Amino acid sequence: MIDVLISKIKEKQNPSVVGLDPKLSFVPGFIKEEMFERYGKTPKAAAECFYAFNQAIIDATADIVPAVKPQIAMYELYGADGIESYIKTVAYAKEKGLVVIGDIKRGDIASTAEAYSDTHIGRVDIDGQTYEIFKEDFITLNPYLGTDSVQPFIKNCRLYGKGLFMLVKTSNPSGSEIQDIESEGKPIYEIVAKLVEKWGLNLIGESGYSQIGAVVGATYPQQAKKIRNLVPNTFFLVPGYGAQGGTAQDMKNYFSEGITGAIINSSRGIIAAHQSAKYAERYTQEEFALCARQAAIDMKDEILNALS
Repeated sequence: MIDVLISKIKEKQNPSVVGLDPKLSFVPGFIKEEMFERYGKTPKAAAECFYAFNQAIIDATADIVPAVKPQIAMYELYGADGIESYIKTVAYAKEKGLVVIGDIKRGDIASTAEAYSDTHIGRVDIDGQTYEIFKEDFITLNPYLGTDSVQPFIKNCRLYGKGLFMLVKTSNPSGSEIQDIESEGKPIYEIVAKLVEKWGLNLIGESGYSQIGAVVGATYPQQAKKIRNLVPNTFFLVPGYGAQGGTAQDMKNYFSEGITGAIINSSRGIIAAHQSAKYAERYTQEEFALCARQAAIDMKDEILNALS
């Protein structure tokens, strides 16, 4: 799957991913009004708002970006209806030819880890009949429980050609409370990065990158440079661009060569672009997806200009 992602990045000359992390406050009024009229002010209405919103964003950006990254918590907030909206969003994105990175950040051991792995990137067995439930191409994981917490996921990556992105150095400020602690003269995030590389050694694709990647936040470019040098075969998923403070100029440290080695995420900066004066003045409320499209193009241009 890492080779597929890299192929799509090269095809579209765009190493960025749209984070589908919707909130009701992002959804234009005309969509909410329609869904509230149909379903009342209910979790079902919220979930249908998200799906309609996501469809429009995907339609507007599918020819520009190689991938989308839905954050499952935004959907879980609305229970079973929200989960259905998440599953439908994943399916719709894949219909449009996009790679889907499920941002689930699970972390557990034994049968619990196996259950998470089977439902998201593996198969669920029901008395001999198997089903693929969530159908993401990649998922994010918290590896801080160690090797036994990631083995079930690595197994399914090998069986089904899926991929993982492990939290290594996150974009939030307080991540340093744990990730920067030193052990034997090295910060924890460097030790975890080397573990991620080790876990992925037998899953390296034709591109030279492993199916087991690392999450390295856009807000720590100097640390990213160190990690990049430590793990040359590890592909980076980079959150924190734009709204959290990461800039295009910072991105040079995340890539290996040209536009390979990393994919940069923007969520609010794209899906809520219609709430920014920069874009809102150009389009009507009903054209919110065109704002997202232009924001995605602008992000692409910013990154490519910085890398060149």
